[in-house]
Amino acid sequence: MLRPFFVIFSILLFFPLLSVSSRTELPTLMAMKASLDPQNQFLTSWTPHSDPCSGAFEGVACNEQGRVVNISLQGKGLWGQIPGAVAELKSLTGLYLHFNSLSGKIPKEITNLSELSDLYLNVNNLSGEIPPGIGSMPNLQVLQLCYNRLTGSVPTQLGHLKKLNVLALQYNQLAGAIPASLGELGSLTRLDLSYNSLFSSIPAKLADAPMLEVLDIRNNSLSGNVPPALKRLNGGFQYGNNPSLCGVGFPGLNVCTASHSQNGSRPEPFEPINFSPDSSRNVSMKDIPESANLHSNCSRSHCSKTSKSPQIGVVMGVVGVLSTFAVTGLFTFSWYRRQKQKIGSALDTSDSRLSTDQIKEVSRRSASPLISLEYSNGWDPLARGGSGFSQEVLESFMYNLEEVERATQCFSEVNLLGKNNFSAIYKGILRDGSVVAVKCIAKTSCKSDEAEFLKGLKILTSLKHENLVRLRGFCCSRGRGECFLIYDFVPNGSLLHYLDSKGHSGMTLEWSTRVSIIHGIAKGIVYLHGNKGNKSAIVHQNLSAEKVLLDAYYKAMVSDPGLHKLLADDIVFSMLKASAAKGYLAPEYTATGRFTVKSDVYAFGMIVFQILSGKQKITQSIRQGAESCRFEEFIDSNLKGKFSESEAAKLGIIALLCTHESPNHRPSMENVMQEVSGLIYSSCSSYQVVA
Repeated sequence: MLRPFFVIFSILLFFPLLSVSSRTELPTLMAMKASLDPQNQFLTSWTPHSDPCSGAFEGVACNEQGRVVNISLQGKGLWGQIPGAVAELKSLTGLYLHFNSLSGKIPKEITNLSELSDLYLNVNNLSGEIPPGIGSMPNLQVLQLCYNRLTGSVPTQLGHLKKLNVLALQYNQLAGAIPASLGELGSLTRLDLSYNSLFSSIPAKLADAPMLEVLDIRNNSLSGNVPPALKRLNGGFQYGNNPSLCGVGFPGLNVCTASHSQNGSRPEPFEPINFSPDSSRNVSMKDIPESANLHSNCSRSHCSKTSKSPQIGVVMGVVGVLSTFAVTGLFTFSWYRRQKQKIGSALDTSDSRLSTDQIKEVSRRSASPLISLEYSNGWDPLARGGSGFSQEVLESFMYNLEEVERATQCFSEVNLLGKNNFSAIYKGILRDGSVVAVKCIAKTSCKSDEAEFLKGLKILTSLKHENLVRLRGFCCSRGRGECFLIYDFVPNGSLLHYLDSKGHSGMTLEWSTRVSIIHGIAKGIVYLHGNKGNKSAIVHQNLSAEKVLLDAYYKAMVSDPGLHKLLADDIVFSMLKASAAKGYLAPEYTATGRFTVKSDVYAFGMIVFQILSGKQKITQSIRQGAESCRFEEFIDSNLKGKFSESEAAKLGIIALLCTHESPNHRPSMENVMQEVSGLIYSSCSSYQVVA
């Protein structure tokens, strides 16, 4: 008798515990909100009376134990500071605060996040030095601190990050030498130190990093001999605008002379905090006040070797004078070289925010699949070696997440084109200036079997036709749990926008344009159904006026072909319900539960009726008008009689045959395309289509 009572008691006791973890972290999240969003403008969903793990907190994700593991607040307009309280989120694996206007220093407490694998603080207004303690974060894989105002040196401790894949520090105000310890990072794939004020030589040890594919050191004040081993990086090594670099076999660099060799022969590591211009003393950069006028006695081209103030000799003596000016001269020379190479448009300290053009001033994306490195945590259908894609396909189709975020301004609401229950579409501009549409699909909406997902993705990349919207590439983010499909942008929107109205800008589609659209849709579907060299038939399954896009010349482009092959069954089913409600779903599906090429024919016939009538909803009177050639009942009145009656009659019969209740009586799309191409029949009575 006690056993059932004990079980019930245990269950009742367990359920309240499910949210205990999230409740204990609630004060920390509210402290973060107060610091990141001081005026409660952007994080209004973060309230003290909600459960952070219930989905109520925007950008917060939790694990099964109710612990916060991911905070994604990129591009939210936040302008406060990063609080040290973030360190209380002990299970945090991903912190994404990039593309905001956060200021202040990076809190040293952040280094206590031992589980953190992804730290994205780029494109903000952060200042101060990089906390050396970051080097003690054992699981850190991606460190993005670029496009800020960080000063000081690159900490040597970063060489302890054995799991680090990506280190991006470009467009800051960092000085000093490149730590040789970075060459000990066995997992480092990309290192970007460009557009800073780094000086001294490139450590030879850096070339020893076994996985390094991209090294960008452009626009610094580096000098000396470039390690020959860096030739293995080919185009991945970018070193422009470092006039004092030299080397053999590197385009644009002079062969090293004796002076170059002497310049680049400093012992490694040569660190700014140990800089010793004179053997008798060590001078730390931190010991020099920021207000010190290091070049007060220097011209723009050289420094004076003798003092112009006799009082200095009295106070400090001859030895002090020589030591002081040795230090001053060397620092002034370094300062001059850095100033000479500054790119004014790259980073203006008077600006409070980087412009979009400045953000785009980034090196060309690497052909390597950085996608599998950008984020960690689980889902990774495109990991190297397991994707099933050839290297050629990877290089031509894969985008890294940073590029997708830049293109869409970090998925800004301004660029949102549309949204439904499983995806969102954003307009974006790639680095080459081309305009794209980025479809974002959550992992939970994708097929759970990664092998099936990859199979579907390979099918999508194989589809190429003038009447299909081209898939330019894809990107899968493990940390965000999303897949991004990058398509060509089609400027005139979907056919749906031209129904029940006069379309964009009050325009009515002309008759010839409507016929051309019908023809284009037919050609695209014929390609999918296996003609013209496409061996295996692909059923669109979700063909509708919304899926027909119009390009700049109003040519029809069928979108989302094969998309159902990526999506989970419940998502596909919800799409089918919507399709049925709008009249596109073939009647035999309810009996068989299967799609065939004749299912697409049915949906095509419905679209033809919509194009002819200008209506979204196809009524029985529209169908009867097509049967009896009563044009006033099935032809759009906005045309005001400007159409071909013979073509209208033929297209009406095509729509009727395509929407026949029996799939066996529907024509094939190839026959439909041929008939639309010819339009040789001029009356209802003489027209037939072969089924």
